[in-house]
Amino acid sequence: MNSYDILRRPIITEHSMEPVFDREGNEIKKYTFEVPQSVNKIEIKKAVEEVFGVKVAKVNTMNFTGKLKRMGRNEGRRPSWKKAVVTLAADSKTIEFFEM
Repeated sequence: MNSYDILRRPIITEHSMEPVFDREGNEIKKYTFEVPQSVNKIEIKKAVEEVFGVKVAKVNTMNFTGKLKRMGRNEGRRPSWKKAVVTLAADSKTIEFFEM
């Protein structure tokens, strides 16, 4: 699996794009991606560093189970997925893809 297969798509919502500040008032560079459920944090870190040319400080992951949905009598389930929140190092450059 190559780096572009690991990073399926960026998650761009109001909450994920909201700036986060530390205690000193510096902005923390956090970016959110949808990734396959089979990858781990080390693989995600290597993929982000390779694709965007940045230095990753930390990776947090969350697993989401698919919701149960119904259409009349038929019922099914949305697919389960995994979200990765990548925090860049303080001396790293930003990812231009997310800039507004």
